Amino acid sequence: MDRIGQFFLSRPYWLIVMVVAALLGLAGAVWLDLKNLSDENLRRQATSLNGVISNVRSYYATNVVGRVVSTDARTQALHNYLDVPGAIPIPATLSLELGAAIGASEGDVVYRFVSDYPFRNRPPHNLSAFEQMALSRFREGGTLPEALIDSTGNVWDRQMTLATPVIMSGACVDCHNSHPESPKTDWKVGDVRAIQSVKVRQPLTLNILSFKWLLIYFFVAGGVGMLFAAVQYRLAGGFSRMNAELAANNEFLAGISMKISKYLSPQVYKSIFSGERDSTISTERKKLTVFFSDIKDFTATTERMQPEELTELLNEYFTEMSKIAEAHGATIDKFIGDAIVAFFGDPETKGSAEDARACVRMALDMQQRLSDLGERWRREGIEHPFKARMGINTGFCNVGNFGSDARMDYTIIGAEANLAARLESIAEPGGIVLSYETYAHVRDIVDATAMEPVYFKGIAREVVPYSISSLKPEPDQVVTGTDAAGRLTLDLTTLSDEARIRVENAVREALKAAQS
Repeated sequence: MDRIGQFFLSRPYWLIVMVVAALLGLAGAVWLDLKNLSDENLRRQATSLNGVISNVRSYYATNVVGRVVSTDARTQALHNYLDVPGAIPIPATLSLELGAAIGASEGDVVYRFVSDYPFRNRPPHNLSAFEQMALSRFREGGTLPEALIDSTGNVWDRQMTLATPVIMSGACVDCHNSHPESPKTDWKVGDVRAIQSVKVRQPLTLNILSFKWLLIYFFVAGGVGMLFAAVQYRLAGGFSRMNAELAANNEFLAGISMKISKYLSPQVYKSIFSGERDSTISTERKKLTVFFSDIKDFTATTERMQPEELTELLNEYFTEMSKIAEAHGATIDKFIGDAIVAFFGDPETKGSAEDARACVRMALDMQQRLSDLGERWRREGIEHPFKARMGINTGFCNVGNFGSDARMDYTIIGAEANLAARLESIAEPGGIVLSYETYAHVRDIVDATAMEPVYFKGIAREVVPYSISSLKPEPDQVVTGTDAAGRLTLDLTTLSDEARIRVENAVREALKAAQS
């Protein structure tokens, strides 16, 4: 059954072929059954009519023609014609005996001539309820109905009875009123003497069997339909189970992915689950801005705090710093004890200069947030709140997946990453120290002071660190001032290009005015 379902799922055009074939088969079966039904009805009607005609012919030949031919005497029409040589039956007697002859033969047609006024030498007629009702209706007066019809039987054997009135004519009235054995002698022309009924029987089973081709078609089509429905039901059950399993797996994977996201930076998490980054050991060399920070005197601070209190404080610190890092687009590499390692430039970059500027702004925001937290921590009873030192360097590093086939880590290595850590180590608590290349990219947004050149372990060249003292005002905020002599001083480095043009035009206008 599964193979049949798979077959139709993989070849849907066969289902269309089967539907078309079924429709054509239905038309063929209906045509064959209608032809068979027509032939059967014609045969049965012809057989019944042939029996009626044969009985009438036999009766008339024996009781009418034969008797007339066998005697030379004057022929008479009598009800007791059998007792009088040469006599023939009157019409009523003919109808009675003809009905008995037809009813005696086997067939689907029964003829009866019955009356509630039989002659005295004849047995009374057993009238059915319908025949009694028909006589009453026909004798009610007024316009007589041509016939009355009664349908009886059950769903398997239907019978239809048609009753018509037998009306007295003038000759019939004279005969019946004068006959010594007539039970009624006041007949009038137009009176209903009796009824003539014809009962036709038509078994429903015969009609059903007449549709043998259609029945065969329905059985075959029904079997195929049930098989197809069973296949569909089984497939639907399989799909339902698969959907349930898929929903459960999706829910499980969503939970797992949410847990994994806690261990990865948003950029790395997004690149992995979007398929942009493969889980293979591969690295590339890129120019990054590396950020390194740790907490000043963390070991000494931990000795004065309970482990639970320290854990809560450290987690709050990492949470706040991570929010700021994420807001500025940093990729957090790792947490090492109390230290934070992050970088800009992979997997997303805005260019070396913008990456460096974003990193410096992040560091400044972190120091500001840490200062705010320090004030709250003091109010909560922490005597020595955290103070962080930060180092930033811009340079080429290897970035990518490092490790083994079984376990790897997305991180950076290289001398420039080490330099960021060395710069952090010489920073003051709450301070930020930059390398020259980083300073070159951010000199227009921060005030920084060059420190004494330093040789760091593992760094071959002499390094000139720059310590950030403050953030410069926005470029459009012109810093002005006047001395005792009334002279105006402008810091042109803080001006945007548009502001610088306006200042130059104003100076030229002032010079022209002075010369004139």
